[in-house]
Amino acid sequence: MGLFDRKPIAAADESGSGMHRTLGAGDLVMLAIGAVIGAGIFSSLGTAAAGETLADGTVIRYGAGPALVLSFVLLGAVCGLAALCYAELAAMIPQAGSAYAYSYATLGEIVAWIVGWALILEYAVGNVAVAIGWSGYFTSLLSGFGVTLPGWLTHGYWNVKASADPAIRALMDSAPHIAGIPVLVNLPAFGIVVAITLLLLKGVKESARANNIMVVIKLLVLALFVIVGGMHIDPANYKPFAPNGFRGIHQGAAIVFFAYIGFDAISTAAEETKNPQRNLPIGILGGLAVCTLIYVIVGFVATGLVPYEQLRGSDPLAKALSLAGLSTASWIVAAGAVVSMSAVLLVFQYGQPRIFYAMARDGLLPKFAAKLHPKTRTPHVTTIITGVAVALGSLLADDAATYDLTNIGTLAAFSVVCIGVLVLRIREPDRHRPFRVPFVWFVTLGGAGACVFVMRGLPSSAWKAFGIWMVIGLSLYFAYGYKNSVLRRGNAPIAPE
Repeated sequence: MGLFDRKPIAAADESGSGMHRTLGAGDLVMLAIGAVIGAGIFSSLGTAAAGETLADGTVIRYGAGPALVLSFVLLGAVCGLAALCYAELAAMIPQAGSAYAYSYATLGEIVAWIVGWALILEYAVGNVAVAIGWSGYFTSLLSGFGVTLPGWLTHGYWNVKASADPAIRALMDSAPHIAGIPVLVNLPAFGIVVAITLLLLKGVKESARANNIMVVIKLLVLALFVIVGGMHIDPANYKPFAPNGFRGIHQGAAIVFFAYIGFDAISTAAEETKNPQRNLPIGILGGLAVCTLIYVIVGFVATGLVPYEQLRGSDPLAKALSLAGLSTASWIVAAGAVVSMSAVLLVFQYGQPRIFYAMARDGLLPKFAAKLHPKTRTPHVTTIITGVAVALGSLLADDAATYDLTNIGTLAAFSVVCIGVLVLRIREPDRHRPFRVPFVWFVTLGGAGACVFVMRGLPSSAWKAFGIWMVIGLSLYFAYGYKNSVLRRGNAPIAPE
């Protein structure tokens, strides 16, 4: 029996020893929309369109301008290739763990560890940025009701230290001090992560129901933006269409890739999905297709509503409506952003514990991380650990520092999944595949190459930070995982308790 033939422990017993299968195809599509449409479309769209320039005029990134819609199409194609590969592996290997589980079964343990370590950047580290962005929108909404929180309670220490805004930097001196250290914490960000974690501990079906409600709200808000904004489009704003040529489209895609991460989170629900061979491909591909269409339409309206240079900032959609004199619609969209980011937090906080759970079940993490709650059958230990880590990170961190690291880690995992499909086709060509990637050589190699191409659009600082992160991960693997691996020791995977 080979590695790929091992029986998925948690999925083996649907009567109670494993996770409960409660999610259908519709739930998965809604989870995909909940994960993908969020911080990216509501926050990073502006930087992708307008670019990023330092105060001294140094260009960090070139903007795509109105050609932002082509950046979305480019990313849709790249993610589509990766999604096809995810769909084939998810249908064949319906286990928790996402790209980690697929890499384990196709490319071996050490590659799987590297992928699992990279996925922490997508889920946990990415969620720190989402929580901080949520806090910004939430604070703006409160101010609309006349409630103003002090700056030292809405800006984390590292966020203030890294800011180029003099007003924010001034908090270093104006904030209360303890032992000479300024008290700078982002309480709203901390609070929303705690609330989401408590919701997830109640069980997956309850979490999915809450997500469905939030998805409906965010789609209604985006529909409002498209309808109201579309009635005030000025065709002159589309000229020049691509002010920085393909370089702007490429670098714009690298920035706004944060708007696409999350569709793979659906694969972490494999052991809680009814008929996963059918429903996982539908959820992954269907969710990605819907999100790409929405992004293209929203990007077209946003760049037509105001000159693309004016979209720069953390709230481009609300800002565009406000600059166009549509203040009521702007406030509604800001409220929708709070709901949208809540949904992203929910799905990412859902995904990360299940990756830890899968790694622990293989002996690469301590056994306590493989425990399931006796009533809800959810990985409650890793859910709590993830919640604490993300909450503390969002309390103090700088969101801008996490976006590039999140993108490069996610793209690396996507490229490995693409290669894994091809390797398995060569090694086990006769294995039953409920879903088969068409034109496998083109899709797999093209998908991996496309992911690397998008990665090249990220700044060198992201590559350096990613290298350091990988060195830390490999050190942990050889210090613990290598010695305790159930594969290496010849044991069966750790059964859920």
